Amino acid sequence: MEKETEPGAETEPEAAIEQLKAEPEPPEAAPEQPMAELEQPVAEPPRPPARAAVAPERGDERRAPREREGGERRRGGGGFGRGRRRACVMCVEKMTSVDYKDFSFLRRFLSDRGRIESRRKSGTCAKHQRALAQAIKRARHLALLPYTAEHVRTGVGSSR
Repeated sequence: MEKETEPGAETEPEAAIEQLKAEPEPPEAAPEQPMAELEQPVAEPPRPPARAAVAPERGDERRAPREREGGERRRGGGGFGRGRRRACVMCVEKMTSVDYKDFSFLRRFLSDRGRIESRRKSGTCAKHQRALAQAIKRARHLALLPYTAEHVRTGVGSSR
């Protein structure tokens, strides 16, 4: 059984082929430029003129930040008051109280001269710093911790 087709009608695949042939071809792409022409150095933006050597007005004493060698500036970090605060050791360990009898733990919070380290240096929160100071004072009273460092007590080299 052959299909009867009209003389002007074409089958579907043939119609698609004819349609593709009838479409105009896209214009040819422009010839590629050589790589040397594409990679030309970019000119640096002009710098503002230098200021005259005049004494600064009152309030203008602040200087602009200096650039490092190579034109790079430091990003983040470095310096005081920047970055993330250390977590309190006692909060992390979920300590409910500070034991004055644990002198090896308390010694970590004393300076080399026997002074109690500040919160900023020790990294403790205010609540635990108060408890720590009280525990250190109690341990000193029981002679578990020194009030002063050994080299300060003996007085080596002093006339006192």
